[in-house]
Amino acid sequence: MHETDRLYVEGGWRPAVLGAPPIEVENPATGECIGAVAAGGEADVDAAVAAAVRAFPSWAGSDPAVRAKCLHRLRETLGERADDLAGTVTAELGAPVRIARKVHVGLPLAVLDSYLGVLPDLVLSERVGSSLVLREPVGVVGAITPWNYPLHQVVAKVAAALAVGCTVVLKPSELTPLTALALARAVHDAGFPPGVFNLVTGTGPLAGEALVRHADVDMISFTGSTRVGRRIGALAAATVKRTSLELGGKSANVILPDADLERAVAAGVSSVMLNTGQSCNAWTRMLVSADCYDEAVELAVQAAAAYRPADPRSPDSRLGPLASAAQLERVRGFIRAGLAEGAELVAGGPERPDDLPVGHYVTPTVFAGVRPGMSIAQEEIFGPVLSVLRYRDEDEAVAIANGTPYGLSGAVWSRDEERAVAFARRMRTGQVDVNGGRFNPLAPFGGVRQSGHGRELGRAGIEEFTVHKALQL
Repeated sequence: MHETDRLYVEGGWRPAVLGAPPIEVENPATGECIGAVAAGGEADVDAAVAAAVRAFPSWAGSDPAVRAKCLHRLRETLGERADDLAGTVTAELGAPVRIARKVHVGLPLAVLDSYLGVLPDLVLSERVGSSLVLREPVGVVGAITPWNYPLHQVVAKVAAALAVGCTVVLKPSELTPLTALALARAVHDAGFPPGVFNLVTGTGPLAGEALVRHADVDMISFTGSTRVGRRIGALAAATVKRTSLELGGKSANVILPDADLERAVAAGVSSVMLNTGQSCNAWTRMLVSADCYDEAVELAVQAAAAYRPADPRSPDSRLGPLASAAQLERVRGFIRAGLAEGAELVAGGPERPDDLPVGHYVTPTVFAGVRPGMSIAQEEIFGPVLSVLRYRDEDEAVAIANGTPYGLSGAVWSRDEERAVAFARRMRTGQVDVNGGRFNPLAPFGGVRQSGHGRELGRAGIEEFTVHKALQL
């Protein structure tokens, strides 16, 4: 039995209790089965949680330096296996090889580095008046991660939780479990004590919901759709467990009239095309002043043309397939909805060109003439689809930017940084890039409204897995 057919519980590999048929993993670029993983169920979750409960007192009470040393070894192990990890991401997600290495593996390594940099200065106790206020690990954490960034989302949660003394049961997406299994092997080889980290593969309705309902799980950290986030919140309420939910987004890229239009449009299109549009923080709505709207649309069409779907194994590929047949049909459905609602299709479309390779491919799509109430301007599509909207003045731009149920990310562009920052402050969203500001793993990431609650990354991402205790002296 190969390791991919087993679960990682209490420091060892074991088969699923019920022996259900394994879950096949598909290569979305070819449609071929590239592996199969165990279909864990409630009994497997029970075993993993029990292991995490047993390991918690010792791990939570260990010296922070000991935990940091384990994380250092994990960072080294993942770095040594970076090429293999990138190959796995390309195979099961369809990410182009350059993106897999630079983003899907490079980003979590940077996040691990940032956590290790924060840990020495983390304040876990402080005197407040006559009290000693402590930050203690929340307990056993159930981490449920998505398929679109199968290593980054795991590292962002698991490393932070382990750093402060929590123990973890991970349930990764059934679409991309092979990367999570590779992470489990790295954790094992890094020498973490048995039961500190556990992995149960399986479906959301079985393994995922069993983890959320479990009375001995103290916190659920979930990244995924808003629809599933609502379900998790409802299930978690039954045991009043803590939740951290990083959900969907419909982020606005606001280009103010004095911005460098060519640069702002190119960056906006790049954001939408990254990871084949399968990013919750993609700037899928481009808001442009009426005075330069037509020019912006033309620039967006030109920029989108550079993202030709191609075999992700090719070193020149910039746009791979969508992750699954279901995701492909979802994206096509939204493109058809945009056409039905009267948006102007200026690039791409729902039909598959004959010259595209086998796999779940869609052409980069740009809509002009989009009105704020259209479904393509309101709903998270999760594909390479850009909506370009027109605004008259800054007040209208703010209203459009804030006019969806979401609030995860966004961008604003102006040659006057103070003006851009002032606009960014008016945007109801968890993060805003100003004039193409670079990603900072030390900054907190998370949303407001139906984009969820809680934060990942940096000091805030580590503190998310702690609870306050006040000793009244």
